[in-house]
Amino acid sequence: MTGHDVADDPVLLEGVRREGADWHLDALHRLGRRVGSAEVQRWGDEANRFEPVLRTHDRYGNRVDEVDFHPAYHSLLDLSVGAGLAGAAWADERTGAHVARAADFMLVTSVEQGHLCPVSMTYAVVPALRNNPQLAAVYEPLLTSRTYDPGLRAPEGKRGLLAGMGMTEKQGGTDVRANTTAATEQPDGTWRLRGHKWFTSAPMNDLFLVLAQAPGGLSCFLVPRVLPDGSRNTFRIQRLKDKLGNRSNASSEPEFDDTVGLLVGEQGRGVRTIIDMVTMTRLDCVLGSAAGTRAALAQAVHHVRHRAVFGAKLIDKPLMRNVIADLAVESEAATTLALRLAGAADRARHGDSGERAFLRLATAVGKYWVCKRQPVAVAEALECLGGNGYDEASGMPRLYREAPLNGIWEGSGNVNALDVLRALAREPESLHAYTAEVEAALGADPRLDAAWRSLRAELQRTEDAELRARGLVERMALVLQGALLVRHAPGAVADAYCASRLDGQGATFGTLPTGVDLAAVIARAPGATG
Repeated sequence: MTGHDVADDPVLLEGVRREGADWHLDALHRLGRRVGSAEVQRWGDEANRFEPVLRTHDRYGNRVDEVDFHPAYHSLLDLSVGAGLAGAAWADERTGAHVARAADFMLVTSVEQGHLCPVSMTYAVVPALRNNPQLAAVYEPLLTSRTYDPGLRAPEGKRGLLAGMGMTEKQGGTDVRANTTAATEQPDGTWRLRGHKWFTSAPMNDLFLVLAQAPGGLSCFLVPRVLPDGSRNTFRIQRLKDKLGNRSNASSEPEFDDTVGLLVGEQGRGVRTIIDMVTMTRLDCVLGSAAGTRAALAQAVHHVRHRAVFGAKLIDKPLMRNVIADLAVESEAATTLALRLAGAADRARHGDSGERAFLRLATAVGKYWVCKRQPVAVAEALECLGGNGYDEASGMPRLYREAPLNGIWEGSGNVNALDVLRALAREPESLHAYTAEVEAALGADPRLDAAWRSLRAELQRTEDAELRARGLVERMALVLQGALLVRHAPGAVADAYCASRLDGQGATFGTLPTGVDLAAVIARAPGATG
């Protein structure tokens, strides 16, 4: 679909208003029309068809460790950075700035996900870098810039910077405390790093937060690709990953050898230092998966509204209407939760401790569930197009290949489920905030009330907690989404959600029970009118 306003979606627009960014609506529509243009959609296709190429050496045999991208990739980054999707929200003191950024992020994700990896990491690095005020003073103005300035040059001389992270190693993966990359302090106060990283995306970014073992324990370091004097820091790219999807984005295995790093935060508190970055990238995982579900739904709705079979449009067939309505409920629940989290991030930034506590727990819950549901929803939407959906020209295969990524990035399902258990055990204020959010909706739907009573009993059990973690987090997500829809969505949508997700959902999409107002639900899906 081209030539339309991707922001023309009542669920998205209502969420932006509700979470405090109504001042952004005109700009959101401008970006929506741009993203919906044939040119930008072509960029998304080309950036994935013409994949990044690694150049380890120049013609004289010198190491350069550079990655070449198709011009479409650079065009997408110029669009997204210019729209403020990187660090700009941190420099915007307006209430709702992070909500505005979240909505824009969802629009651009619907076109191309890979280039948003460096954008997301740049957004997330700002709060982590503030653990070293001196470094933040130097680099934050450039990380919050709306100028995309590609190429490896001394960071201080550029008009804008992109940042990344290097956390995992092949022997430990998620267990970063098993990292062996070593950091040695120098007389001038800098550090030298030696070791490797297993999965470092966007290696052409300007700065990286890297975890390494210092004498005081696992610590966080800022590693620039180019040093202030213009010389290259040692950042040997061994290879680029050959990935299932996300083909436009280069993911690499760098090796450090006497690589200059600058300590961020205290020695031995590397995980604590980088945790704010992880929280914000997890938020972007939720936003991205909600957006991917929404994009697949829009494709399915467009197809069934125009495809005629057996003398009638597909959208008029009862069974197809059930499928589309069920997908629309899933998409609305994901979008509503994602924007609620963005609102919490915005209010936490302005000092709201209750919202910070809610964000701590609800982000992990949302990351688990919304990212788990995306591949299933995209597969169902693809099936609505039949054989056309399996053809690359439809764009659906790329949406399908991208769908599992957010469930893996920043912690797989098990990692996030266990993180929820940690939050419940160590940060009781996060459960209090979650409880307040749910209980604000009680009394409006008996199915939600019953689901909450059951969940509360489950939360009080402590035996076999790890064994039951996935089931517990799934129910927490379902109850939270139900509470949000009961409070904020039209009655038909809330009824459909509670009837299916809280009161005996079928095993597949298209199993909404008799009595659900399918027409009212479908009317809120992107592309349902016009």
